[in-house]
Amino acid sequence: MSAIPILKRILAYGGILALVIALVGSVIGFVVAGGIGVLSALIGTAMAVVFLGITAVSIVVATRIAKGDFLSVAFFGIVMGAWLLKFVLFLVLVFVLKDQPWIQTTILFLSLVVAVLGTLVVDVVVIARSRLPYVSDVRLPGDAGEPSSTGDQPK
Repeated sequence: MSAIPILKRILAYGGILALVIALVGSVIGFVVAGGIGVLSALIGTAMAVVFLGITAVSIVVATRIAKGDFLSVAFFGIVMGAWLLKFVLFLVLVFVLKDQPWIQTTILFLSLVVAVLGTLVVDVVVIARSRLPYVSDVRLPGDAGEPSSTGDQPK
């Protein structure tokens, strides 16, 4: 079993969420600040989508490089490196965008916060509904080819 189908589902639901947030944020942004509000809402939503994408891609790449060994140094290094990249990218974007005259910072901030919280909810819902086993490669007594606990031989 692989976590890749789960990540694909997270990305799909995250994309739908981003469209909804972009639409609602754009309408609210237009009412509050006109075109600048729309642009700010779209930038905030785009930032959240990029960060969600970096997370999913890093886990897929790390899984393939580590050959499914989630406890390997390579897996943790790739995932933590992606987290560090997201953190640095976020800081750079905040410092670059905060004083721009074409940004309404409150709308940018609120759309980014709603998008981040929404993607966390998507992650929880998708993972809670997924049917990925906790362990793999485990043979229980009574499985094909294994003697049962009563000493019976497989037939």
